[in-house]
Amino acid sequence: MTRVRQRLAQQLIDKLKEQIETGQLKEGDQLPTEPQLEASFGVSRTVVREAIADLRSAGYVRPVQGKGVFVGNPIAGQSLSLTPVEIKSIPETLELLEFRMAAEGEAAAIAAYRRTAEQEAAIRAANRKMALSIEAGLPTIEADYEFHMAIAAATNNRFYVDVLRHFGSRAIPRGQFPTLPDATDRSYLEKVHAEHGEILAAIADQDPERARQSMRAHMLASQRRYRMLAEQQ
Repeated sequence: MTRVRQRLAQQLIDKLKEQIETGQLKEGDQLPTEPQLEASFGVSRTVVREAIADLRSAGYVRPVQGKGVFVGNPIAGQSLSLTPVEIKSIPETLELLEFRMAAEGEAAAIAAYRRTAEQEAAIRAANRKMALSIEAGLPTIEADYEFHMAIAAATNNRFYVDVLRHFGSRAIPRGQFPTLPDATDRSYLEKVHAEHGEILAAIADQDPERARQSMRAHMLASQRRYRMLAEQQ
């Protein structure tokens, strides 16, 4: 495969994975046909077929003879071998995400109208730290936690800080699942970082409702993935 074709195939893979992981394409949905994908993305049939092959091997899509290609279950398609401790952590992780959705959704909204310039800079710095960690292939749990802590601090309400500090870095779900591919998967981490970017932008624009909804969407995406994981155990 040439470098250009490889790059184009990866771009198509990333776009389709994003649509699947964000729910734009749901399990069971039929993918556009090869000609439609070629026209939509301006790539060759070879690129489309290579991208679909990669997505199929990862469990994101499944071909049905004579009908087409359909969205699969990426968790089910992966060969997962969670430890007993990890499996036991799934229910608690879902409960924590449910709680965080309520608490941190409101924290983001409050931060949007209360944050100082220095507090906004701290949120931005944590977001940048995560980007650099992803780029360098380093662990991202600490930077992720710092991002959420910076938002809690920007509420200027100590109870939001106290609650998140109580949970510590275990508030970041993938830290509890080191054998899960998402823990080190670059495309997934970049998606998380992009979600953080939406939250940051809303806070910077002093838009409380957008900040609240962006944080809720971020938590919902995590909930969806861990529910899928629970169903496979």
